[in-house]
Amino acid sequence: MSSIDAAIGGGHVYSVSEITSRIKALIEGRYPEVWIVGEVSNCSHHSSGHTYFTLKDERAQIRCVLFSGNARRITLKLQDGLKVYAQGKVTVYERQGQHQLIVSNLLPLGRGELYIAFEKLKEKLEKEGLFAPERKRRLPEFPARLAVVTSPTGAAVRDVIKSATRIHAGVEIVVYPVRVQGDGACEEIAEAIRDLNQVGDFDVIILARGGGSLEDLWAFNEEVVARAIAASSIPLVSAVGHEIDFTIADFVADLRAPTPTAAPVVVLEGYVDLAVRLDGLRQRAGAAVGGRLDRYAGYLESLKTHYGLRGLRDRVASSMQEVDEALARARRSTEGNLDGNGARLAALRAKLDALSPLATLDRGYSICFREGTPEIVRDVRQIDKGDRLRIRFSRGAAISTIDATDDATEEDGSDE
Repeated sequence: MSSIDAAIGGGHVYSVSEITSRIKALIEGRYPEVWIVGEVSNCSHHSSGHTYFTLKDERAQIRCVLFSGNARRITLKLQDGLKVYAQGKVTVYERQGQHQLIVSNLLPLGRGELYIAFEKLKEKLEKEGLFAPERKRRLPEFPARLAVVTSPTGAAVRDVIKSATRIHAGVEIVVYPVRVQGDGACEEIAEAIRDLNQVGDFDVIILARGGGSLEDLWAFNEEVVARAIAASSIPLVSAVGHEIDFTIADFVADLRAPTPTAAPVVVLEGYVDLAVRLDGLRQRAGAAVGGRLDRYAGYLESLKTHYGLRGLRDRVASSMQEVDEALARARRSTEGNLDGNGARLAALRAKLDALSPLATLDRGYSICFREGTPEIVRDVRQIDKGDRLRIRFSRGAAISTIDATDDATEEDGSDE
């Protein structure tokens, strides 16, 4: 045994790289993904797009690196003094022998509790199978009646209606007004979904809200809303927030639209595809007919110079004036008949419009039906307190609950 071996007791001698690599493996195996809270300091934004900074508290600090791929996804603007929650992987930067955090997500202090609640509920519902692809239902190819659950005063309802009518003006849209943020909003949203399922007669429900902060969108992260969506027998599309926003409602819904404006695009996709197919058929038919006409035109042009047809051509030319005169007489007779028939048709149309119930609705009246039946309510004695009615207007319909009835009639004010 050499003097060196004796001095170190014959144990294994590690190189710096070897021991650092082993320390790295131990740390990464023990802390694959963690959340760390601290104050940002020494923040540096590199030209490569990477961001380097330190998280510190009263007693210690840790170096952090936010690579450009994750930095583009995170909207939080890092600066010294900002207190944050940082999610990432603890590792060792072997070149400097220093442990550090590879950051994958950042939240300002105060939002972390909401994010953790979001992740817990998401994990719970996912384990129950509420996000499973096999329970998602396909939307009908040509829906005719849509229900939109949203705020009646927000931009989302205008975006949905404008987008839907631009795609297919014949689609019927019924808006179920709810609060979309604040206390009680989640209960209103869940109740709306349940009511629409009870009423039925809808092809698709669109759950819509414009963009906002995590707090603004929180009603769509509540369990009561997720359960109502999962229980819906009507296919439901979630169109909440901007394209980068994801809510629990998005995961449970049968389909997610990136924005309220995009919701009708995915719901009415069948009409869009049909228009494209019809346009393609129209173009192909036009090309086919045009080609055949070109061939016939060439054939006729060759026949014009044929000797045997010269006499026929002369006879046809001599008869052209007679044909023109006959056509003129027929045109005058037809126009006279059309004028007379047009006047009679206009009179009949005016009578039909006067008798149409739609004209009555256009003047501000409405028709009441018992909910779920075709029975029309003509007399207050047909209904009682608590009954639910479906009220049809000139455009759209609404569901109403009777609070009280009054069978009194106005006295006739005419002179005896």
